[in-house]
Amino acid sequence: MPQPGQQPEYFRAFQFSVEIDGIDQARFQEVGGIDATTDVIEYREGGDLLGPRKLPGQTKHSNLTLSRGYTADDQLWIWFEDVMTGRTTNIRRNVSVVQFDMAGQETMRWNLFQAFPVKYTAASFNAKDNNLSIERLEVAYERIE
Repeated sequence: MPQPGQQPEYFRAFQFSVEIDGIDQARFQEVGGIDATTDVIEYREGGDLLGPRKLPGQTKHSNLTLSRGYTADDQLWIWFEDVMTGRTTNIRRNVSVVQFDMAGQETMRWNLFQAFPVKYTAASFNAKDNNLSIERLEVAYERIE
């Protein structure tokens, strides 16, 4: 906690890692979709003329999007293929996104539970540019801590 008048320490967006159970080459260029939204349930009590009461309802999460330069490592594709073909019943994995400070110390960790891939996007190809080929994996998850 910064002292009064002292600027807080801000963390850089490029200092992160992703850990996926059973996948040891989880290095990504970009990660997005860590969020939670809780629905609002409104109800009106009889005789209350001030307006409806509001209660927290079900919490929902967006899908996590993982982007990386395309490599010969096909572990992400195999995980998606297992879901797509139903080859295995053990498709759910836990995923952690970890934020680091400038000294390389862990400052924040988002643990996503019961995750499985729902969309795979292969690299786009263009003979006119020399950018990296990027693959994307969209992952659904049930809850976050």
